[in-house]
Amino acid sequence: MTDQYASIAAAQKVLDDFMVAFNARDIAAFDATFNFPSLLLVSNKMSTVDKGHHTPEMFTQGALADWGHSTWDRRVVVRADANKVHFDCTFTRYRKDRSVMGTHDAIYVVTNEDGHWGVKIRSGFLP
Repeated sequence: MTDQYASIAAAQKVLDDFMVAFNARDIAAFDATFNFPSLLLVSNKMSTVDKGHHTPEMFTQGALADWGHSTWDRRVVVRADANKVHFDCTFTRYRKDRSVMGTHDAIYVVTNEDGHWGVKIRSGFLP
């Protein structure tokens, strides 16, 4: 397996683990899927996400107050090398009653930093 294919497999596992941890509301496991500091660009606003940013309250307040779970609908590799993979993604958020909250497109950049694969950049098209 070439470095590129190994990188893609490792990065895909990060996104799998990201969604499993997010849906489980497991903050420690969710944080483990990141390479901090991480960048988030949503609605033309850039935020730096540091370790400790994610808290249990993020699932009970604001946009996620009625959220039940999310699914990946599409994850297409746009570009990859030995230490970085760019994904063009679509995900759907569902309410607790399983109705659709919204389907969103996003770019995820997953990097290998000192042997740890994690989400480094997310750029989403959310309201």
